[in-house]
Amino acid sequence: MTTMPRSAPAARRGTGVGEIVRRPDGIPKVTGEFLYSSDLTAADMLWGATVRSPHPRARIRSIDTTDAAQLPGVAAVLTHADVRGLKLYGLKHPDQPVLAWDAIRYQGEPVAIVAADHPETARRAAERVRIDYDVQVPVTDPEAALLAGSPLVHPTGNITGHVKIRRGDEHPGADVVVTGHYEIGMQDQAFLGPESGLAIPAVDGGIDLHISTQWLHVDRDQVAACLGLPADKVRLTLAGVGGAFGAREDLSMQVHACMLALATGKPVKMMYSREESFFGHVHRHPAKMDYEHGATPDGKLVYVKARIMLDGGAYESSSSVVAMNAACFACGPYNIPSVVIDSYAMFTNNPPCGAMRGFGAVQTCFAYESQMDKLAEALGIDPVELRLRNAMTEGSQLPAGQRVIGPVPVAEVLAALTAMPAAPPSSAIGFDLRTLPGGVANTTHGEGVRRGVGYAVGIKNICYSAGYDDPSTARVILDLDSEGNPVVSVKSAAAEVGQGLVTVMVQIAQTELGIDRVMLLPADTSIESSGSTSASRQTYVTGGAAQMACVAVRERVLQRAAEHIGAPVDDCTLVEGNVVSASRGHLCAVADLLADGRIDETRTYRHLPTTPIDPETGQGEPTVQFAVAAHRATVDVDTELGLVRVVEIATAQDVGKVMNPVGLAGQIEGGIAQGLGLALMEEIQIVDGIVRNPSFTDYLIPTILDMPKIRAAILECADPNAPYGLRGAGEPPTISSPPAIIAAIRQATGRALTRIPLRPDDVVFPAK
Repeated sequence: MTTMPRSAPAARRGTGVGEIVRRPDGIPKVTGEFLYSSDLTAADMLWGATVRSPHPRARIRSIDTTDAAQLPGVAAVLTHADVRGLKLYGLKHPDQPVLAWDAIRYQGEPVAIVAADHPETARRAAERVRIDYDVQVPVTDPEAALLAGSPLVHPTGNITGHVKIRRGDEHPGADVVVTGHYEIGMQDQAFLGPESGLAIPAVDGGIDLHISTQWLHVDRDQVAACLGLPADKVRLTLAGVGGAFGAREDLSMQVHACMLALATGKPVKMMYSREESFFGHVHRHPAKMDYEHGATPDGKLVYVKARIMLDGGAYESSSSVVAMNAACFACGPYNIPSVVIDSYAMFTNNPPCGAMRGFGAVQTCFAYESQMDKLAEALGIDPVELRLRNAMTEGSQLPAGQRVIGPVPVAEVLAALTAMPAAPPSSAIGFDLRTLPGGVANTTHGEGVRRGVGYAVGIKNICYSAGYDDPSTARVILDLDSEGNPVVSVKSAAAEVGQGLVTVMVQIAQTELGIDRVMLLPADTSIESSGSTSASRQTYVTGGAAQMACVAVRERVLQRAAEHIGAPVDDCTLVEGNVVSASRGHLCAVADLLADGRIDETRTYRHLPTTPIDPETGQGEPTVQFAVAAHRATVDVDTELGLVRVVEIATAQDVGKVMNPVGLAGQIEGGIAQGLGLALMEEIQIVDGIVRNPSFTDYLIPTILDMPKIRAAILECADPNAPYGLRGAGEPPTISSPPAIIAAIRQATGRALTRIPLRPDDVVFPAK
């Protein structure tokens, strides 16, 4: 259960921005009628399968597809020799083979693909592809990969990104200094809908791909290049997406399904198993971070030095940008005169890493918030008070030198957080096993259980940064339905991945046009790009584009009203399907003005420009918008068994403007669930480059029984430069919830706890 006190009046059920609106895809998803990409079918469809390397590092001596091709029911067996266009692709740089032909750089790398008339036949054929490997010792330690003489994962070297930030005195002194080494394991996005898609060859020699993705146009451009086709011959339509969290920014089977469809002349469906999904997408970067904080005796920060080491795995994906984000937000939401930061992303033979909710800010928040607690202890200052003394405000300067424009309510979220009532004591909960560490497994009745409370604050950028052109396009059509009633249609290429953009788009159209009936047209590449569903950006930029298009439609409606009935345009608006004048009341129905034909407007929205950071100093204007959230975690720890129960998470978050209260609550709860998983249970276990737990049996994610009560205080400190004043809300809940949980466990146990996720032996007390 989530309770959400707000600084604004309570929302009501209705149709506009800020109100509680039913999701247009909610009922079919709950009833099971919603079509996800894995549900797609086509007449005479074939099934695709992938042959993957079992080795993390090897050379390919030979590939023999003879036995596989001879299996009855097999329509095609393809290798790198069948790639018609570019053999490499990549989100930032083309460094990843469509199908490997020489070097194997990670376990699970695709080497061949098969199409057959039945999925089991395709899998059996894949097993018959014979590949002769020269197995080599993998490079698995990013620190070792940095050393001179280390084997090279790529001929160009092992560093995929190095970001330096230098501001102020590089050799400052301070009265009180604390240092720390912190580590984070590899987290998986763990979406429930595995990678899947359907490729259909077209009569014009092109291809139509129905795919679950986060970025239709970037997928299209990469697929077209690899197929050797012009972009207009590769048409992508968004299929139902069963979760994403960053992992669907990179290609998985997109090129493979299209290759098989073009080779066979038939539709080809590919759908990964759960195990294959662990190899088919990127993960959160594991990190090792060394920090040094210096402060005055009264708790004012003087400097921060940080060295951040990210394991990017086998290919670049977005690693260099994650390294930049980690560097830019390495110090947290605090005023710090001097900063020395080095952030590295390294190539290894571990699984590729890339985008995941929080994008570099999650890793650094665990480190800098742990440091703030350590510094508070050294100074004898309350941890919250220390944060307040150093809290950023409007006009503060970030490590990259950028001045904050608009509210950055660090002190306000902390005040809202501390004002919330504390969780009830353990004695008030009783001995309901579901409320104790170990839960219904009945491992304890409360003996050895200690209570702890911890705080953390996080900050992150919203939208793409550092000079990246980040527009979004939306089209809005106002027309009459078959019964003569006005209806609005909204189209964009923005991917709905469960975050609720489809609901917000409907709300924007209803707010701006005063018409309840709004339809969302399929997202595809027939319209200009809306960019990626990532960086908490879609409500901001695609919402902004939809608002602009709606305003343009409204202006044309009112112009028609002026032409037909002499209505004063400046005095009119649209209300419930009517043109209404502030001075003259109801003037006419919108439907009457559509006899002249529908109104169709397309607009592209761009946020404030940003600049790249200087490669030597890290100084620049890289960030569009900042989002801030604070968390307070209350935990019970069984110190005899090493078990943890998160009793409650309280959070305060600035969202600028609440667009949909229920949708916001879902984002907060889901983000906290992923933060809790990272703190306590989620880690891909890798030994010598081999993934040991590619299943939901062994890779554990929080269930409903693991989730605590959540309290949320929502602040609406409007951004003057954003549509409706909103701020992206999806990532902050994941950023500062893990360090808050760990801080609470530290208080309960007295342990340093410098690595997450925790393991039982990290907190269990030795038997006496």
